Amino acid sequence: MGSTSAANHGSEGVGRRDLIKRSAALGLFSVPAVGFLSACASSGGGGQSKDKTGKKTAKNPLGVNETAKMEFVLFDGGFGKEYAQDAVKIYEKDFPKATVKFSATQKIQSTLQPRFNQGTPPDLIDNSGAEQMDMGVLVGKNQLADLTPLFDAPSYDDPNKKVRDTLRPGIVEMGQFDGNPIWIMYYAYTVYGVWYSQKALDSLGAEYPQTWDQMIAVCEKAKKKGMAGWTYAGKYPYYIPFSLYPMIGKVGGVEVLNAIDNLEPNAWKHPAVKACFEAYYELYKKGYILQGTPGLDHIQSQTAWAQGKALFIPNGSWVENESANVIPSDFNLAVSAPTGIDKNDKMPFGTIWASGGEPFIVPAKAANAPGGMEQLRIMLSEASSKNFTSKVKSLTAYNGGTDGITLTPGLTSGVAALKLAGSNVVNPRMQDWYVQLQKEKIGVAGLGEMMAGRATPAETIKKIQGFADEAAKDTTIKHYKHQ
Repeated sequence: MGSTSAANHGSEGVGRRDLIKRSAALGLFSVPAVGFLSACASSGGGGQSKDKTGKKTAKNPLGVNETAKMEFVLFDGGFGKEYAQDAVKIYEKDFPKATVKFSATQKIQSTLQPRFNQGTPPDLIDNSGAEQMDMGVLVGKNQLADLTPLFDAPSYDDPNKKVRDTLRPGIVEMGQFDGNPIWIMYYAYTVYGVWYSQKALDSLGAEYPQTWDQMIAVCEKAKKKGMAGWTYAGKYPYYIPFSLYPMIGKVGGVEVLNAIDNLEPNAWKHPAVKACFEAYYELYKKGYILQGTPGLDHIQSQTAWAQGKALFIPNGSWVENESANVIPSDFNLAVSAPTGIDKNDKMPFGTIWASGGEPFIVPAKAANAPGGMEQLRIMLSEASSKNFTSKVKSLTAYNGGTDGITLTPGLTSGVAALKLAGSNVVNPRMQDWYVQLQKEKIGVAGLGEMMAGRATPAETIKKIQGFADEAAKDTTIKHYKHQ
């Protein structure tokens, strides 16, 4: 847009809020698309035999076979392996006759998709990372076990409480796609938003910007001191929505995000989307993006940011642990909900994206599904939750687990951001309903090209709407809608 208000534009254009008002008159929403079929992952192969279940007891409510092997494959990412290895030790102590095979990899899909196709998947998988298997496809092809027995089992700490009654709000619902079955256990509780150094912000004599005019002013201050306003994972630009999506929700209301998730016609043409795309594009146009960012991966961009080369970065709360070796001790890491456009936004400042993250699944053809669920039940105990929070600087799905723990700066800031948000928490589902659409098309082909200056916001919106329309009409994939 080149400027942030109609007054500054003069006769050359309209301001962001005018853009929203004018576009709203066009009536850009219509009826949602409907589709029920799914495809992609094959379920061929001879498969493997199921282990006999064990006797259900108070200490073994899921009926785990005490001598059966249990295989656990973890995504080797920002949270590391130690928290999971510690939980495995508890499983081995509880079932001393069992053998546990634990491994970690960053190549989840290329490693495990063939095993799904052959019918020989492991018993528990942390399905995360750049090579995450498409969750919507797995659900649509009936390749996941229903985790309801886990959620209805007595919690590890208190036999009088079900596991589901110990979890943070929204965790159960996130694991559901259609109806009552629960397909996914999101273990981490992630705060998404704009991450920054409070020390760096203080050095500019600035406060975190609540309106886009203020954001531009802060970025200009940073630029004058030789610091870029923003950087991001240029090779994985689907990180950009971690702050962009909740900004769209703040500006236009949660119904805009729901329409996008529902693949409704013209959902991406909503004026709030256009305003937010124009705002982000302004960062590129005014030179506020760290030079070379489109060529950086997540680690490289986070390192540059931690070194003070850029002020802001869109990310999730795993960044504190993932970048622990490069964040200076006096960095004073902080996170904020995204900046909005102005006071006329539909939702208040503080509106944030926070939801379950790190999705754990038990394959339908797992040889020892009860063992996989029991490992999750152990991980959802207070002790394992505290261990995770202490070691990886992130909250878990367990509703508590912070008593007696000295919270790190990022975690402290995340808790404060959640408190400020109150009920104004949004939860876009695109990234788990339509993984390929979100990452490869909206992220890389859409936002990545726009933020690198190779496409305008208008061109990007048209392209992304086309991708969404294709997905809505694709009868080979299963479609989901907000209930």
